[in-house]
Formats: sequence, structure tokens, C-alpha cells
Amino acid sequence: MKKNFVKSLFNMLKVFIVALFFLFLTYAISGIYVEPYAYNYMARAFIAQKQAANDVVIIAIDDKSIAYHRWPWPRDYYGKIIRYLRDYTNAKVIGFDSIIQNLDAEHKQSDEIFFNDVKNTPNLVVGFCPLAKGVFDEERNSSYVKKFNKKFKTKITLPLGGDLPKSLYHGISEFPAEYFDAVKNVGSVNDIEHPHDFVREKAMLQGVNEDYYPALALKMYMIMNNVDELSIDEKFITAEGTPLKIPYVYDNEGAFLTNIRYYGLRPNSAYSHIKYSASDIIKSYESLQRGENPIINPKEFDGKIVFIGSNAKAAAVIEDVSQTPLQKAHPGVDIQATSFDNLLNNDYVKESSATTDFGIIIIILAITFIAIIKTSVPVSLSLIGLSAAAYLTYVVFCYLNAYAVPITAPYMLQVTTAIFGYSYRFVLEGRNKEKIKQAMGKYLSQDIMKNVVKNIDDIKLGGKRAIVTVLFADIRGFTSISEKLSAEEISVILNEYFTEIEPIITRYNGVINKFIGDAVMAIFGEPIQDLNHPVNAVKCAYAMLKKVEELQDKWLFEGKPKIEIGIGINTGEAFVGNIGSEKRLEYTVIGDTVNLASRIESYNKIYHTNLLVSTSTYSYVSDIANVIKISDVTIRGKSRKMDIYEILKLNEK
Repeated sequence: MKKNFVKSLFNMLKVFIVALFFLFLTYAISGIYVEPYAYNYMARAFIAQKQAANDVVIIAIDDKSIAYHRWPWPRDYYGKIIRYLRDYTNAKVIGFDSIIQNLDAEHKQSDEIFFNDVKNTPNLVVGFCPLAKGVFDEERNSSYVKKFNKKFKTKITLPLGGDLPKSLYHGISEFPAEYFDAVKNVGSVNDIEHPHDFVREKAMLQGVNEDYYPALALKMYMIMNNVDELSIDEKFITAEGTPLKIPYVYDNEGAFLTNIRYYGLRPNSAYSHIKYSASDIIKSYESLQRGENPIINPKEFDGKIVFIGSNAKAAAVIEDVSQTPLQKAHPGVDIQATSFDNLLNNDYVKESSATTDFGIIIIILAITFIAIIKTSVPVSLSLIGLSAAAYLTYVVFCYLNAYAVPITAPYMLQVTTAIFGYSYRFVLEGRNKEKIKQAMGKYLSQDIMKNVVKNIDDIKLGGKRAIVTVLFADIRGFTSISEKLSAEEISVILNEYFTEIEPIITRYNGVINKFIGDAVMAIFGEPIQDLNHPVNAVKCAYAMLKKVEELQDKWLFEGKPKIEIGIGINTGEAFVGNIGSEKRLEYTVIGDTVNLASRIESYNKIYHTNLLVSTSTYSYVSDIANVIKISDVTIRGKSRKMDIYEILKLNEK
């Protein structure tokens, strides 16, 4: 018993380990290959339902601007845009989403004008890019990094103590000396791409060695709110005196990341924010200089946050686009503007914790597995469908509120669990059916049981008429024996007797129909089809008598009473099938053939014989049996006398 329990436990453990492996594999496949695209869809369908603020605008060097003046532009054109915003508008802050790395040898004076505009615009923040090791001259760049840090370092406090982690970025894209001297504020324009090349996160603080610099949008926010210090606790980046509260995750490479909340694209536009063509701004500036009405009224920029960037398909070198959940070619300057919008409204995509995700998955899988194991297939499928629908409703609600939860993983894991659950159920039901068959086979004949299982969907009252041979075997003087022995002793003898004769009956294609006290009724010819059933029935009876002789010697040695049996056999037509009620059936044979077999068996007492057969049975075995004919026997219930035969010996050919 203990050995079987240990074996069963070991098998269950193996199944559990295999299931766990496939669940983990499913989770990994979902996370790597499916979940990112599901997130993008949900972001487009639900998160991006919200529109961007109108007070964050973009001035883009677009195809219209390139048509106005071929690329590359003299930098004085940038200066005109800056002067327009500085001298004619009340823009709160200006972000220049571009990196200047060299001087324009052909337009030196234009550079000087532009650098002077940068110098004289205190609310202007320009972009810089951190560099990973191996893509720059380390010795030369290290001195530049020191100079850069000295001028643009941002004070960051850690209320919980400790030091900022060291970044894997060690270099910075270098400004020309004149530009470096002119710039007052810088912000990182480094975009963090998801493993599937989607920009979903923004590095709000970008590290270079041990120092960290705010992103372009964050630095603009700081300038707008006159903040020069940031604070980092376990969960948020904050700035004293402002409502700023940026949730972050450190990426172990040198950046404090936050999830970008994208907004819906404007009609017929690739931008989420109001966009102006740079050429229109330049023309407006020139018109204002001449005292003429501008194309774009400067008042449109009053109180606005302005981003300047490039996105012209006509000039691939300035087509600054990235793949985002909203579109494959999302203008980089719009991503920067979106990031600022998030800061302005403390509006980010928040992610559920690993603990929450794990809990949700466990609940869904538990519901799935329990439903499969404990309920019928239709009910379990309904419960699984309801749980899936409920979770989808929860997912939609979360994404409408910019809260990211797992989308495909729970469903894929649910399918995997369902496969294992139904497989387990199938195996379990198969084992239970086998146990039931084995248990019921001890009450019914194994052959009848097989017939029931084979026709499980067509079990009903009724049957057919067939030629069968019926055998009755009864213990002689059982009543007097019972009076001498206890019930327990009698049961031991009967059980041993029945145990020994059952395989004999089975060997000769017989089926035990029932035990009647100390008597046995067996059928030959049905349900096991056997054309030679009369002969096999007689051979079976003869073998039973031989086995009882062996048992007599054994019982005599054990001090038990001598037991003898009498057998009666008859062959004829009978009704074979199910009788009883719709709720309780019994497979049996009924008819005169059965009654006659029983009465013939009873004549063993009168003639002191052991094996008697009817004339019909004898006709099948006459050539192999030595018999004594007992003529003109009066059988109760029969109007005519009939002959019966005692089988003395079988002559095997």
C-alpha cells in the first residue's frame, strides 16, 4: 500500500514538473513574442483615447520647410525661430530637440548669429546625447565630460541616503566650443527602445558615469517651474515646490525610466500635438521684422511649451522618427512633447507589480483547473469563458485608466492549463472507469461488463432470443453443513470454491450470470458468441468436478467438511438481455430453457449423480461422452416425461 502511494505521489510530481515547465515556457513565449504587440494594440485602442494638451506645441522642420529652403539649412534659420519665440511670444519654455556637434564652415556668420540667439534665450533647453563605451575617444571625451558636468550638473538628493548607481554610459556627444559656451540648459534626448524596437519608455534621468542629467522634457519642466534640484526615493522622482511625481524603474544600464503615456493622433496628422511648420514660423518672423502681418500670430504661442525638432521625409538625414505603440514612424519631437505632457499632468502609464500579476494569473489558472476537474465539460467551458471575459473587462478598464496589466500571458497560460486539465481529467476518468470496471466485474461478469461498456450509449431494456446452454451448479447438503459451521467459516469455504471455479467457466467461454447462495448459474453462447457452446459447457462442468475433487483433499487435510456439487445443463432457446426497470437493469437469460436446467440439476440429489444434461445438450456431446441414460423422468412443470443423461466421462479426441 505504501509502495503504491509513493509511486502515485512520484507520478503526480512528474506531471506537476512537466506542467510547470510548459506553463513557464508559455509565459516566456507570451512575454517575448506576443505581449509587446498586445500592449501596443491596447495602448492605441484605449490609452490613446485621451488627447494631448493644447499648451504643448511643436515647430517641425518638415517637408514644407525643406521645400522652402533646401537642406542643410544655415543655422541662422534656427535663430529666426528662436528669436520669433523669444521676441514676439510669451512662450514659457523652448526645447530644441537637436544635437549640434560641429561648426558650419560655409556659414560661419550664420553660426555666430545662432549661437548668440542661444546665449540670449534663458528659457531654451537644447539636446545632448550620452554615449556608450567604445563609440568615442575616451581620453579626449573624459575631459569634455568633466567640463560638461561642471557647467550642467543637476543636483539630485537621495532622501534614503546612499549613492546613485554608476552608469554604463561614459561619454557625451560633444558641442562645438562656441555652442557649448552659448548653451545655458541641456537635456538628454536619448530614447529607450523596447526589445521589439518600440519606444515605450523615456529615460527621465540619464546617467553618465556617476552623474545624472534630466531628459529634455524634464529639464524644460524644471526651467518652467524655477527648479534646480530633484529628489529620488524608492518609487518616485520629485521636485520640491511642484506637483511633479514621476514613477520610475532603474534599467541597470544608467537610466531612470518611466512609461510614456501616448495620446491620440490629431486628425490627418502624424502628431499628437499641435504642429507648426518651421518655414511658416521663419516667414512670420521675417514679416514681423518688416512690420507686416505674420502667417502665424505670435499670440498662439503665449503661455505655451514649444518643442523645435525635425521630421522631413524629403531629407532622410533629418527624418527623426521612432516606432511607437501608435505608429511605425512616430516623429521624435512629438515623443519629446508627449513626455513633457506626461510631466505636466503627472500622467504616466503605470504598470501592475509582479506580485499583482502573479496573483491574477494564479486566480485565473485556479478557476480554470478547478472548473475542469470539478464540473462537467459544458459547465467548465462556461466558467472558463466567463473568467476570460471578466479578465478582458478588467484589462480594458485598466488600460482606459493608463494602467498596464498582462494581456496575453493569462490567456495563453489559461489555454495551457486547460489542455493539461482536460488531459488530466481524461486520464483520471479513464483510471476511474477502469477501477469501476474492475470493481463491478466482481459483481458482474467481466464479459457482461465489457458488453455494457462497448454499448454504453445504447443501454436499454430488452434483448433477443438466442440458442444458449445454461449450467446450474449446486453444493450438496449445504444446509446441514451450514448448521455445523459458523457464518465466517462457511464464507471462507464458499469464497475459495467460487474463486476456483470462476476461471474454469471463463476458460470455456462461459459467463457467470449470478451466484444464488451456494449455487452458480452460468451461460454459454451469449454474450460471448460460441457456436460450440453445448460442448464447452459440458467440458466446463467436467473440469469443475475435477477441481472440487482437488479441493476435497485440501479441505479434508484442513479439517473442513467434505463438499460435493451437482451440475445440471440444458441447451435451448431463451430470451437474453436486460430486464428490470429504466433505473435498475440486470443482464440475464429467462425462459423454459433456464428453468429446465435448474430442475435437471435438482435430480442429482434423487439419482445420487454429479452431472446431468438434457437430451438437447446430449445431442451435441454424444460422440465424446460416456453416459448413463435415465429414461422417462418426470420433470415438474412438464406434461411429458423426458430422458436425461448422466455424464460419466469425457473422451477427448
